[in-house]
Amino acid sequence: MADHILALDQGTTSSRAIIFDGECNAIAKAQREFKQIYPSPGHVEHDPLEIWGTQLAAAQEVLQQSKLAPEDIAGIGITNQRETVVIWDKKTGQPVHNAIVWQSRITSSICDRLKADGLTDLVQQKTGLIIDAYFSGTKIQYILDKVPGLRERANKGEVLCGTIDTFLLWNLSGGKLHVTDPTNACRTMLFNIHTLDWDEELLKILNIPREILPEVQPTSFVYGDTNSQLFGKSIPVAAMVGDQQGATFGQCCFEKGTAKNTYGTGCFMLLNTGSEPVKSNNGLLTTVAWQLGDKVTYCLEGSIFIAGAVVQWLRDEMQFFTDSAEIEKLAAEAKDTGGVYLVPAFVGLGAPYWDQDARGTITGITRGTNRSHLARAALESMAYQTADVLTAMTSDSGIDLKFLKVDGGACANDMLMQFQADILGVSVERPQILESTALGAAFLAGLATGVWKDMDTIASSWALDKEFVPSMTEDNRDKLYSGWKEAVRRTLSAT
Repeated sequence: MADHILALDQGTTSSRAIIFDGECNAIAKAQREFKQIYPSPGHVEHDPLEIWGTQLAAAQEVLQQSKLAPEDIAGIGITNQRETVVIWDKKTGQPVHNAIVWQSRITSSICDRLKADGLTDLVQQKTGLIIDAYFSGTKIQYILDKVPGLRERANKGEVLCGTIDTFLLWNLSGGKLHVTDPTNACRTMLFNIHTLDWDEELLKILNIPREILPEVQPTSFVYGDTNSQLFGKSIPVAAMVGDQQGATFGQCCFEKGTAKNTYGTGCFMLLNTGSEPVKSNNGLLTTVAWQLGDKVTYCLEGSIFIAGAVVQWLRDEMQFFTDSAEIEKLAAEAKDTGGVYLVPAFVGLGAPYWDQDARGTITGITRGTNRSHLARAALESMAYQTADVLTAMTSDSGIDLKFLKVDGGACANDMLMQFQADILGVSVERPQILESTALGAAFLAGLATGVWKDMDTIASSWALDKEFVPSMTEDNRDKLYSGWKEAVRRTLSAT
């Protein structure tokens, strides 16, 4: 029996492929970076064909590297950057426009109009989202309006639309499958998270024809097979999951009240709220965690736009160091920040503030402030932003977190993880396997194809690398966090 899973991890800056065996070991990995396109300030695009080309090349390389035959692969699981959207020709597969990336603010004016029309409550009630350029719906409207003749073609059914998972599946299947899953659909601002279907009222408001949107199937599900020419033999595609929900599944946050935080370019914290969606009154998103069969699990999500990117800024623009890993050593030269706070609102602030006009701020600078203070303040900004989100989550859900599971590149930084535990007042748990996103896609595909019997079997595979236990006094925690809140207050555009 085939007992390996090929996970395709299509991210914002690279396409990766990892093969996992039935014991959750990553036996082969491949990665291809691709170009970031910036047509104007605040606008980010990708070439969809470059995304497809790099993802296919990574998948083919990893199969060759592993020396496995296609028949040894039980299934493929796809995980992807979520709100990025593509429209392509139904016959030729050629994109009609570059993909508009989740980071892009190009549709901010459309969002402002929707808010002015009093649609904020309607959108939150149906989708669990706030109105923001982050999500896919306004991006689709923008492309349909921008490309000459595209609306007419869309109304005639000549083009198809989808997030990156859908575009990859369509290409993997040789143009036979036009499908998405609820974890990606729920990030479009067009999907009703209660009925689990595209919402006719929202489609009408944004003037998007339903016919161009994909069919929605469960997250763990055998959608169909790949074109046999791609890998020498067809392989079932058995899971599609948005990257942050994939990481939550990979971290085995299966129980209500468990949470994970991913420290990547941004930070994304998800709290499992069980079978019922919890409405946020504190600037969080209500989103689908995954759908297994008919059973849907929901979560609250806090999206932080700038986390690890603040380290890249210190490296590339400020030239504090040449390798991002050097920040830990530089920050350790200072016993604290000397009262300095860095609020990295480079592209506005995400949860729980949602202020797209806020810009980065450094407060508390004195004559004695040096590079190590700023490096430490940059690291601590990730922990403070996470504390903002956790405070909102506790208020919305009534759940007091007992521990936080972590993953992503920056979680390898012990100083940051200890400060995170201190400022939250809860233990932080770092797993042995840090490939949580790809592993989550593999688990979901393995469930659909029988590689793993059930979720209990999967949960037993999670292993702790290191636990960070809070050691800061409550008085000190309150004092530091109050300073952060004051720095954020000065950053917000309304003040």
